[in-house]
Amino acid sequence: MNVPSDLRYSSDHEWVRDVGDGVVRIGITDYAQDALGDVVYVELPAVGASVECGAVFGEVESTKSVSELFAPVAGEVVAVNDELDGAPERVNEDPYGEGWICEIRVVADGDLMDAGAYTALIEG
Repeated sequence: MNVPSDLRYSSDHEWVRDVGDGVVRIGITDYAQDALGDVVYVELPAVGASVECGAVFGEVESTKSVSELFAPVAGEVVAVNDELDGAPERVNEDPYGEGWICEIRVVADGDLMDAGAYTALIEG
Protein backbone atom coordinates (compact mmCIF):
# COMPACT_ATOMS: atom_id res chain seq x y z
CA MET A 1 0.00 0.00 0.00
CA ASN A 2 1.12 3.53 -0.76
CA VAL A 3 1.39 5.63 2.44
CA PRO A 4 3.06 8.98 1.63
CA SER A 5 5.23 10.23 4.48
CA ASP A 6 4.22 13.90 4.05
CA LEU A 7 0.57 13.29 5.01
CA ARG A 8 -1.27 12.68 8.27
CA TYR A 9 -3.90 9.96 8.63
CA SER A 10 -7.07 9.19 10.57
CA SER A 11 -7.99 5.78 11.94
CA ASP A 12 -10.99 5.97 9.55
CA HIS A 13 -8.59 5.91 6.56
CA GLU A 14 -8.74 9.56 5.51
CA TRP A 15 -5.56 11.47 4.70
CA VAL A 16 -4.83 15.12 5.47
CA ARG A 17 -2.43 17.40 3.56
CA ASP A 18 -1.61 20.93 4.78
CA VAL A 19 -2.07 23.30 1.82
CA GLY A 20 -1.31 26.49 3.80
CA ASP A 21 -3.22 29.35 5.41
CA GLY A 22 -4.91 27.00 7.89
CA VAL A 23 -6.46 24.87 5.13
CA VAL A 24 -6.06 21.12 4.66
CA ARG A 25 -6.95 18.89 1.71
CA ILE A 26 -8.65 15.59 2.57
CA GLY A 27 -9.13 12.32 0.73
CA ILE A 28 -9.30 8.60 1.37
CA THR A 29 -6.17 6.49 1.55
CA ASP A 30 -4.89 3.99 -0.98
CA TYR A 31 -5.76 1.27 1.53
CA ALA A 32 -9.38 2.52 1.76
CA GLN A 33 -9.92 2.83 -1.99
CA ASP A 34 -8.48 -0.65 -2.50
CA ALA A 35 -10.80 -2.12 0.14
CA LEU A 36 -13.81 -0.35 -1.39
CA GLY A 37 -13.23 -1.54 -4.93
CA ASP A 38 -14.40 0.46 -7.94
CA VAL A 39 -15.77 3.83 -6.76
CA VAL A 40 -18.93 4.79 -8.67
CA TYR A 41 -20.16 7.84 -6.70
CA VAL A 42 -18.83 10.34 -4.15
CA GLU A 43 -21.20 12.44 -2.03
CA LEU A 44 -19.29 15.65 -1.35
CA PRO A 45 -19.94 18.03 1.54
CA ALA A 46 -21.34 21.49 0.78
CA VAL A 47 -18.91 24.40 0.52
CA GLY A 48 -19.48 26.56 3.60
CA ALA A 49 -20.60 23.63 5.75
CA SER A 50 -19.17 23.31 9.23
CA VAL A 51 -17.85 19.88 10.13
CA GLU A 52 -17.00 18.43 13.51
CA CYS A 53 -14.06 16.11 13.99
CA GLY A 54 -15.25 12.52 13.65
CA ALA A 55 -18.62 13.49 12.14
CA VAL A 56 -19.86 12.14 8.81
CA PHE A 57 -19.25 14.65 6.01
CA GLY A 58 -19.94 12.55 2.91
CA GLU A 59 -20.05 9.08 1.41
CA VAL A 60 -18.16 6.98 -1.09
CA GLU A 61 -20.19 4.41 -3.01
CA SER A 62 -18.45 1.53 -4.72
CA THR A 63 -19.51 -1.61 -6.51
CA LYS A 64 -19.07 -3.39 -3.16
CA SER A 65 -20.58 -1.01 -0.57
CA VAL A 66 -21.37 2.50 0.62
CA SER A 67 -18.92 3.93 3.16
CA GLU A 68 -19.28 7.09 5.19
CA LEU A 69 -16.52 9.67 5.24
CA PHE A 70 -15.54 10.93 8.70
CA ALA A 71 -14.02 14.38 9.15
CA PRO A 72 -10.44 14.02 10.41
CA VAL A 73 -10.46 17.70 11.50
CA ALA A 74 -13.06 20.26 12.54
CA GLY A 75 -13.67 23.38 10.49
CA GLU A 76 -15.38 24.89 7.48
CA VAL A 77 -15.47 23.27 4.04
CA VAL A 78 -13.86 25.81 1.68
CA ALA A 79 -13.60 23.69 -1.50
CA VAL A 80 -14.77 20.37 -2.92
CA ASN A 81 -13.46 18.32 -5.81
CA ASP A 82 -16.34 18.79 -8.28
CA GLU A 83 -14.40 16.70 -10.82
CA LEU A 84 -15.49 13.60 -8.88
CA ASP A 85 -19.12 14.16 -9.96
CA GLY A 86 -18.25 13.07 -13.49
CA ALA A 87 -15.22 10.94 -12.70
CA PRO A 88 -15.52 9.20 -9.29
CA GLU A 89 -12.96 6.63 -10.44
CA ARG A 90 -10.25 9.23 -9.76
CA VAL A 91 -10.51 8.17 -6.11
CA ASN A 92 -9.23 4.73 -7.19
CA GLU A 93 -6.75 5.93 -9.81
CA ASP A 94 -5.08 8.73 -7.82
CA PRO A 95 -6.26 8.78 -4.19
CA TYR A 96 -3.54 11.22 -3.05
CA GLY A 97 -3.80 13.53 -6.07
CA GLU A 98 -6.75 14.03 -8.43
CA GLY A 99 -8.97 11.88 -6.18
CA TRP A 100 -9.04 14.35 -3.25
CA ILE A 101 -12.46 14.97 -1.65
CA CYS A 102 -12.52 18.44 -0.07
CA GLU A 103 -10.56 21.22 1.63
CA ILE A 104 -11.34 22.42 5.15
CA ARG A 105 -10.23 25.55 7.01
CA VAL A 106 -9.20 23.95 10.30
CA VAL A 107 -10.46 25.12 13.67
CA ALA A 108 -9.38 21.98 15.56
CA ASP A 109 -7.13 19.05 14.65
CA GLY A 110 -8.32 15.53 15.18
CA ASP A 111 -6.31 12.58 16.45
CA LEU A 112 -4.08 12.13 13.40
CA MET A 113 -1.23 9.70 12.80
CA ASP A 114 2.00 10.00 10.88
CA ALA A 115 2.77 7.57 8.04
CA GLY A 116 4.55 5.11 10.33
CA ALA A 117 1.66 4.83 12.77
CA TYR A 118 -0.87 4.51 9.93
CA THR A 119 1.21 1.79 8.26
CA ALA A 120 1.28 -0.10 11.56
CA LEU A 121 -2.52 0.23 11.80
CA ILE A 122 -3.24 -1.18 8.35
CA GLU A 123 -0.63 -3.92 8.59
CA GLY A 124 -1.57 -4.84 12.17
